[in-house]
Amino acid sequence: MKASLTIPLFLLLTLTAFKSQSQRIYDLVQFSGVVVTADSLRPVPFASITVTKTGRGTTSDFLGFFSIVVHKNDLISFSAVGYKSGLFHIPDTLSENRYSLIQVMSSDTVMLTETVIYPWPSKEQFRHAFLTLQIPDDDIEIAKRNLAYMEMREIYGRNYDPARYGYTAGQSYHNYMSNQADKLYYNGQTMPNNLLNPIAWAKFIKAWKRGDFKKKY
Repeated sequence: MKASLTIPLFLLLTLTAFKSQSQRIYDLVQFSGVVVTADSLRPVPFASITVTKTGRGTTSDFLGFFSIVVHKNDLISFSAVGYKSGLFHIPDTLSENRYSLIQVMSSDTVMLTETVIYPWPSKEQFRHAFLTLQIPDDDIEIAKRNLAYMEMREIYGRNYDPARYGYTAGQSYHNYMSNQADKLYYNGQTMPNNLLNPIAWAKFIKAWKRGDFKKKY
């Protein structure tokens, strides 16, 4: 008698579980859609789509598209960094196993309190550090310090002394062109020798008496 009662009870529990499982499978819905912003309808990439009851979920791709299998009557949560979270309830009256949605996300602005960071604990220490601060020279000051102003002025002034500073670029070019002109002028003949030129010797003696060949430094 007890065995006959146990078998129908087992069958009843099995049929109930099978019916519940069949009903659960019948309630499956392919939930797809796109997540966009509320102000410009731009896609929200990598948004989290989660079933609040089970914790399962997925994320939207770079274009904001998502797709996940849910059940009818599930509550879906949408969240993304910088946006307010949203909820959507899957209708339990769907006649099809597919459902599409355009989820709009609103920007979430977080206002932080002002934070002031001081490098010194007190105003007195800041004043002392400010007054004793050694400001490095800029490139112009370093260049001025490296150049002898008076010497450069003398070099590029009217009283330029080639014996002391050497020839400038213009003077070197002028001497080179003069030598080339003399060679072309005396081409095929003997060039005059200033060692035998009395005028050149007279200029040399005058310059030597004036002290033009003495070192001035």
